Amino acid sequence: MIPRLKEQFNNELKNTVMDELSLENVNQIPKLEKIVINIGDGKAATDGRALESMVDELTAISGQKPVIRRAKKSIAGFKIREGMPIGVSVTLRGDRMWEFYDRFVQVVVPRIRDFRGFNKKSFDGNGNYTLGLNEQLVFPEVEYDKVRDIRGMNITICSSANDNNQGYVLLQTLGFPFREN
Repeated sequence: MIPRLKEQFNNELKNTVMDELSLENVNQIPKLEKIVINIGDGKAATDGRALESMVDELTAISGQKPVIRRAKKSIAGFKIREGMPIGVSVTLRGDRMWEFYDRFVQVVVPRIRDFRGFNKKSFDGNGNYTLGLNEQLVFPEVEYDKVRDIRGMNITICSSANDNNQGYVLLQTLGFPFREN
């Protein structure tokens, strides 16, 4: 079954993006390529249960098993050695990506406390948008009773846009809640 937002984008929203960016070719329309979710926590290096809880939470949030990220360098000040696990990340593509994006915008964002919109300046210059969340409890899939630590996460939405303006128009058309000036 095709995700609701993907079908809506292909049938209606593509034309809106094409008109707004005044593109001539259908293949120039920017589209979502992937969404990367990353949780980093230095406690995972020493506490195995912290790493296990991060994996369980990110699996529940994303619907697929995350990859354990390890330290590339030793940092004495943080008591981290090369190769120690320090975080987890997952890359969503295809239908899972569309379903996550739709769920994020429709369900998760309204649950963020004191939310006034995401900053328009968080684009990287190539049309990709990165945002940070302070706690994983805004996701309804995470069970409050099983949470050991409150930890944040970074979410990067990667698109095929050439510049920030194209990425902004794409995300705004897909209903992303940007902050008003």
